[in-house]
Amino acid sequence: MSMIKGANVVVPTRSLRVELGWRSGPGVPDVDASALLLVAGRVRSDADFVFYNQPAHASGAVRHEGKRTSGAAVTDTLTVDLARVEPAVDRLVLAASADGGPFGRVPGLSIRVLDAAGGTEVARYDSQDATVETAFILGELYRRQGAWKFRAVGQGYGSGLAGLATDFGITVDEPQHLAPAHPPSASPPSAPRPPAARNPMPASRPSAPESRPSVPAPRSRATTPPPAARRDGPADRRTEAPGRPAPGGPAPAARKVALTKVTLTKSAPSVSLTKQGGTSGAMRVNLDWTARSAGSGRGWFAKLATGDVDLDLGALYELTDGSKGVVQALGNSFGSLHRPPYIHLDGDDRTGAVATGENLTINLDHKDRFRRILIFVTVYDGATSFAGLNATVTLYPQHGAPVDFSLDACTVNSRVCALALITQDNGDLVVRREARYLLPQPGITHQETVDTTYGWGLTWTPARKD
Repeated sequence: MSMIKGANVVVPTRSLRVELGWRSGPGVPDVDASALLLVAGRVRSDADFVFYNQPAHASGAVRHEGKRTSGAAVTDTLTVDLARVEPAVDRLVLAASADGGPFGRVPGLSIRVLDAAGGTEVARYDSQDATVETAFILGELYRRQGAWKFRAVGQGYGSGLAGLATDFGITVDEPQHLAPAHPPSASPPSAPRPPAARNPMPASRPSAPESRPSVPAPRSRATTPPPAARRDGPADRRTEAPGRPAPGGPAPAARKVALTKVTLTKSAPSVSLTKQGGTSGAMRVNLDWTARSAGSGRGWFAKLATGDVDLDLGALYELTDGSKGVVQALGNSFGSLHRPPYIHLDGDDRTGAVATGENLTINLDHKDRFRRILIFVTVYDGATSFAGLNATVTLYPQHGAPVDFSLDACTVNSRVCALALITQDNGDLVVRREARYLLPQPGITHQETVDTTYGWGLTWTPARKD
């Protein structure tokens, strides 16, 4: 039963899923969920804002999981672990923002609070009086006498997410005009061709079966040992309190939260990083995945729940000097940010339990050295295909708006997917959505399939993870 505006209810569990729901259709704006962690009505810093560009709080208490679609029904989900909310935080504001029109054009807008373990509905509020608002506080979780409660709020803003966030102390960056990329002038990827012959494994190493994943044969350039794995937050995340000076020096300039984003689709698959000013500094590439349906207990969903699925993010690269290779966990080919190939994989999440998913970083200060980069993902272990996967790929340039896209439902028995192609053409750095599930031929590994599909021309040898 839907609560009335202003009503409250005790929250009996600490692990929650907060689902923002609505119905899509022609002319319906896109909607995004967000949360603010407040101390006496204000954020402590911009890091207390969790949304699509800053998807996880440092405490682990709140995470933006992303969207799921089932027919016309769409949900955008936040996970909340009340046990991990810092003692100083007394309120979590649960908000929604509309992109492309007011909430008066969004049918079926609601917020549901669910027990994350069993899926039981704890609270629900349906918004029925929206008109010109472009942002809403739909509800809030707050402390009261040692317990947590949920209140249905229904407060609208005509100034969008920027106005709502600013009211609580967030420093918002001014939006930029984002120009789409011109259609690439290069010809489309070449058709698959037979792979080059494998190089034999050295006699001192045990030979791997031919069905194992593979790595390119060694080249003359020495491989840089991988640095210690680390998990970076979004490039523009600020963790210091506003106005707090660094020891012995003046206060650093405040970094502003960027609310703009670029979403790539089948009809608009490309964007120019050059035209939006995103061609310097580190660009983090994130793959985030969940099951399409919680609690099904079968197949892919059960494996995700028990942490058995191992997805591997990787990249094929070609530099302007003609050198080519791969960055991936197999063979410890983690790459390097400050030496060729200027691409680094930050570790291997073998269970899907790492909150930030799989991440790969590209050093755009060396953008002139890149000819093309193909980002791909493989199912290394724990599942037979991508079926049932709800995955989002997000590129976070240090400067410029994030670029994201979702993968379509996998309807073939595929364990390898080409995600995005980054190319440089006459100084224009372009990101193109691929989202292409590939089917290896018998005896051909996943990586070789990506290679032959896109015409990289590497020679591969079998390899395993350490």
